[in-house]
Amino acid sequence: MAHQIGVIPGDGIGPEVVAATRTVLDAVAGVHALDLAYVEHDWSCRTYAETGTMMPDDGLDRLAEHDAILLGAVGWPGVPDHVSLWGLLIPIRRHFRQYVNERPIALFEGMESPLRRLRPGDLDLVVVRENVEGEYSEIGGRLNRGFPDEMAVQEAVFTRPGVTRIVDHAFGLARSRSGYLTSATKSNGIVHTMPFWDEVVRERAAEHPDVRWDLELIDALAAKVVLEPERFDVIVASNLFGDILSDLTAAVAGSIGIAPSANLDPTREHPSMFEPVHGSAPDIAGQGLANPIGTVWSAVMMLDHLGHPEAAAHLMDGVRRSLRDPTTRTRDLGGTAGTADVVEALVAHLRR
Repeated sequence: MAHQIGVIPGDGIGPEVVAATRTVLDAVAGVHALDLAYVEHDWSCRTYAETGTMMPDDGLDRLAEHDAILLGAVGWPGVPDHVSLWGLLIPIRRHFRQYVNERPIALFEGMESPLRRLRPGDLDLVVVRENVEGEYSEIGGRLNRGFPDEMAVQEAVFTRPGVTRIVDHAFGLARSRSGYLTSATKSNGIVHTMPFWDEVVRERAAEHPDVRWDLELIDALAAKVVLEPERFDVIVASNLFGDILSDLTAAVAGSIGIAPSANLDPTREHPSMFEPVHGSAPDIAGQGLANPIGTVWSAVMMLDHLGHPEAAAHLMDGVRRSLRDPTTRTRDLGGTAGTADVVEALVAHLRR
C-alpha cells in the first residue's frame, strides 16, 4: 500500500534532520517493502520573509491530500515565534483536528541523565498533551496599546468534548502500557477550568476501572518528575502543562534532541503530523551537528500510525543501538558524532 507523506523541512536544523530521516525511511522501506512517496513543501520563516505568510493560502488543502505529515522545525531570528507558530504549526494541528499530542521519552542505554542516580530503563513515560484548545486559545486581545494602562487578555478554553476525548485517549494508552495514569492539574489555584478538568477525569476514570490513576498539582508534579521520574508512565495534561512537562521529561532523559512527538487525529479522518520536540536551533544550523534522533523517532511513530508496526520496531531498535554506541552519539549526548554518522549507523543496522 502506497503512502504519500507531506514533508515540511522548515527552518534551522529542520531541513538537516528531515533529510536524515528521509534517508533512514528509505532504508526501512526497502527492507520492509513499504511504498513511501514524499511531497515536499518549502514553507518556513524564509517564506514569511519573502511573501508575508508562512504557507500559501491553499496550504492546508494541499496537506489534506497526504496520509501523514513530517515536520522538521519552525522558527528563525527576525520572525517572532508567535508569528511562525500561528502561521504554520498551530493551523495544521487545528484544521486537521489533531487533538492528541503524544510525547514519549525514555532513558536508553548509553544515555546519561543529569540526575545522577537515574539509570537506563528507569525513565519510560508518555506525556499526552491536549493539542487544540486549553490555554492556547485565540480568544482575547490587547487594549490601550502604548498607553500606561495597556492590558492584554487571554482566555483559556476547556470544552467537555475536548477534555473527554483527550482523557479517554490517555486512559486507553495507559491500559496498553502499565495501567497507570497521572493527570496534571492546578485546581487549587485556577478556579474554573482546572476543577472542570478534574471532574471530567473522574467521570472518565469510572469508565476505565482497570487503570490506576491519580491527580497531581502541576507544580508538585514538575518536582516529582525530577525527584522520582521512574514513578510515572502516562501523564495527561492540558495544552500548556503538557508542553512544559514534555520538555522537562526530555531534559531529565538527558537531551531534548531525542524527543519525538505525534500530533494525532485518532479518527483518521485527517492526516496526522509527526515532528521532533526540539526547535530550529539556528546556532548549529548548517554545521552537520544536529541530532536526528528526535525526528527519526517521530518517523517511528508515523510508521506505526500508518500500520507498519514491524518496520517501526525495526527502526526503533536501530535508534537504541545508535544511542548505545558512543561513536554515534551527538554532542548534545556527550559524544562527537555528526548527523551523517548517526544516519550511516541507522541505515547499516536496517540493511544488516
